[in-house]
Amino acid sequence: MFWSLAILAYLLGSLSFAILLSRLNGSPDPRDSGSGNAGATNMLRLAGKKLAILTLIGDVCKGSIPVLIAGWAGLNARDQAWVGLCAVLGHLFPLYFRFRGGKGVATAAGMLLGLYAPAALLAVGAWLLTFYLTRTSSLASLIATPLTLPLLAWQLPQALLPMTVLTLLIVWRHRGNLRDLYAGRERHF
Repeated sequence: MFWSLAILAYLLGSLSFAILLSRLNGSPDPRDSGSGNAGATNMLRLAGKKLAILTLIGDVCKGSIPVLIAGWAGLNARDQAWVGLCAVLGHLFPLYFRFRGGKGVATAAGMLLGLYAPAALLAVGAWLLTFYLTRTSSLASLIATPLTLPLLAWQLPQALLPMTVLTLLIVWRHRGNLRDLYAGRERHF
C-alpha cells in the first residue's frame, strides 16, 4: 500500500496548477516569466489574484490529499510523511512538465495540513508574519519551513526525518533566492 500511495502522490504532485492554469488562461509559462517559478507567488505577478489563489488551492490540495488518503489507509505518521514528501517531489520535478516545477512551499503546507495541522498553522503564521514585515515571499518560505521542525520533534517525532528532508529540499530549491537575498537583489512585493 505504501509504494502505491507514494507513486500516486508523486503523480498527483506532478500536476502543476500554475502551468495548467497559465495555459488555459493564455498567460505566459510561469517557468519562463517573472521569477521563473511555477507557483502561486509568481502567478500573482503574472496572471493576477484569481489564478494565484486557484494555484495555491490546487498546490495545497495535492499535498494534503495523499497524506489524508495514507492516514485513512492506516499508514503510520512516518509513512504518511514520506507519501506527502513524494507529492512535494512531484511538484519540484513534475513528470508531465519535463521535471521543471516550482519550489514546493504550498504543496509542503498541504502536506503538513494533512499530517499535523498545528505545524501547518505555525508555518502559515510564520510565513504571513515574515511576508508582512519584509514583503519577500522567498524569505517567508525559508523562515516558515524550518520552524516546524522543533514542533514536529516534540509532537510527531516519527515524521521528523521526512520533514527534515523536505526542509532541506525547500532550502535547496531557494538557493538562487538566498544568493539574491544576500546580494540585496531579491524581489519584493
